[in-house]
Amino acid sequence: MLGWWSDRKEMTAHFVNHLYIHVPFCARRCSYCDFSISVRENTPVASYVESLELELARLDTSAWALDTVYLGGGTPSRLGTAVADVLRLVRRRAAAIAPDAEITIEANPDDVTPENAEAWATAGVNRISLGAQSFNPNVLEWMHRTHSADQIHAAYGILRSAGFANISLDLIFALPQFLERDWEADLDRALELAPEHVSLYGLTVEAHTPLARWRDRGEVSEATEEKYEADFMLAHSRLELAGYEHYEVSNFARPGRRSRHNSSYWTGVPYAALGPSAHSFDGAHRSWNVAAYADWERRLRSGESVVAETETLTVENRESERVYLGLRTIDGLRANDAEILVARPWLEAGWAEVRNRTIVLTSTGFLRLDSLAASLTLAGSR
Repeated sequence: MLGWWSDRKEMTAHFVNHLYIHVPFCARRCSYCDFSISVRENTPVASYVESLELELARLDTSAWALDTVYLGGGTPSRLGTAVADVLRLVRRRAAAIAPDAEITIEANPDDVTPENAEAWATAGVNRISLGAQSFNPNVLEWMHRTHSADQIHAAYGILRSAGFANISLDLIFALPQFLERDWEADLDRALELAPEHVSLYGLTVEAHTPLARWRDRGEVSEATEEKYEADFMLAHSRLELAGYEHYEVSNFARPGRRSRHNSSYWTGVPYAALGPSAHSFDGAHRSWNVAAYADWERRLRSGESVVAETETLTVENRESERVYLGLRTIDGLRANDAEILVARPWLEAGWAEVRNRTIVLTSTGFLRLDSLAASLTLAGSR
């Protein structure tokens, strides 16, 4: 059984409370991006919505009791007012959507217009993840972003005027030194806007991206580990001082404003997903769709399966994920005596604490998460 991605309509053993929808369209590929996207000057909105409807028709959605719906990408805001059409499909097929469901869309500032914002709010969207990345014009140009710094402020004002009371800002840190980006100034400008949530991502060089080609030609040098840590710790101190909770490695929130959807991934619960490259998990199996938009659309229209691959989690997989996901958040990893013993060097270094037999990483410990997770997983496999 392939869980939620089965082309046969079979009852599943679990309710699914979380749905991710991948919207692959972008006006331009950012210099650092290796996501599954489709760069289009004109977004094929009607065709995409029709394809989603075909995919939904194949699935057993009788156990979808949704607490969160998340439109990610790509750039979901390029759907414009058609976000309402996507959500209408979901409401038509899901068994239930909670009255207080968290419904998020990722948006680029240049897509935020009064018309779009009003349509999103009317459709039930109540959380916006705004892809700011930086307020520095030179940095935005180098990243191949399609918006200006002024458009970030304009978009934020439009969203507030439309009634959005839950806005998250995305920022990227650890940029190459030659850009002379003032990270503290970017943090100041983000804090002036007072969003409910902030997500911070350290720049990494992924294969087959413009950034990777620049590096390979010697045109760009990655930030040093010292620069990465300095930027991370500056953000931690500034945001916590401003009243944000550093609740996950990359995420900060005002009290009560953690991302409910993303938090579901870190607790290992089942989730469903739609769209090209979308991943789902039914509690025992993880599966994912073909990545290319054109292939995903063609398969749906020809009656072929859109599932690229399915894997069944082994006992070892589950244990590895339990450790890694547990350490990602300040809720921590429930640990036994042997695990606490393995973590002792981290405790002594101030990188972790033990609270009620739960290992919780400190801000400096978040920077060393991979190392501790590997050590705990290795010790558990012996």
